[in-house]
Amino acid sequence: MSTLVTHAAPVDLAALSRQVADTERAFAKTMADRDHAAFTRYLADEAVFFGGGGKVLRGKAAVAAAWQGFYQGPTPPFSWEPDSVEVLESGTLAHSSGPVRDPSGKLIARFNSVWRLVSPGVWQIVFDKGTEVCSCAASKDAGQ
Repeated sequence: MSTLVTHAAPVDLAALSRQVADTERAFAKTMADRDHAAFTRYLADEAVFFGGGGKVLRGKAAVAAAWQGFYQGPTPPFSWEPDSVEVLESGTLAHSSGPVRDPSGKLIARFNSVWRLVSPGVWQIVFDKGTEVCSCAASKDAGQ
């Protein structure tokens, strides 16, 4: 008896990386557009967002509720965009990272997000964590 071995089609990592970057940009556009409902559509049901002070938000409802305030008012409190995307060889998980800027354009943090492919071409965010940038150069200058 012989065993039939099938091989899945190769994953196009470059195409998936572009897809994730485009998804991240569309996710960020929800902030610029002040569209909280659109923001929530990108959240996985089991999303985990790490907030300030070590607070961890678990689940789509908790993240959506906590982020509601960021969508109030006419001006977004911050913006973000990906500058790095890596996709697993399986094509099912991806990491995106990039700068977070205040309304004046000043770099204030970097975000790190993990995205899961839920259906062809559809990615949802499962983990998100921002890290404030260090103003070390300014601190060094002040100490001299």
